[in-house]
Amino acid sequence: MKLLGLDHGTARTGVAVTDPTGTLVRPLPAIQRIDSPAGMRELADLVAREEPELIVVGEPRLLSGERGSQARAASGFADRLRGRFGLPVELVDERLTTREAERRMAESGPRRRTHDLDSIAACVLLESVVMRHEAEAQG
Repeated sequence: MKLLGLDHGTARTGVAVTDPTGTLVRPLPAIQRIDSPAGMRELADLVAREEPELIVVGEPRLLSGERGSQARAASGFADRLRGRFGLPVELVDERLTTREAERRMAESGPRRRTHDLDSIAACVLLESVVMRHEAEAQG
């Protein structure tokens, strides 16, 4: 199953996608101001091109696990995506994905930074979903 991952933000939204088997994750360029008409058109073009079967949206919960204002904003964004694309949209706890993305970028060195932090965070988010799906499939 092909998945599209979005690390929703007001300025930039990180984007990642899996291969058609849903096992390999790769970052794509972040979308600027995704909630704007231009940002939503860019996302619509991406959905048409990549043809995901599921959209995964990061839900930035507080460290306590509670839902704050950013998590509520992500939930509203997910609802808009369901209405616009008619695809299933799953909210996934994204606590600490940015820290992991920062660690990966630091390890890759300055020359290898071809994607921004937001899209690497979307990869981390999507990788967690892929691992969960694999674990569920194994029983």
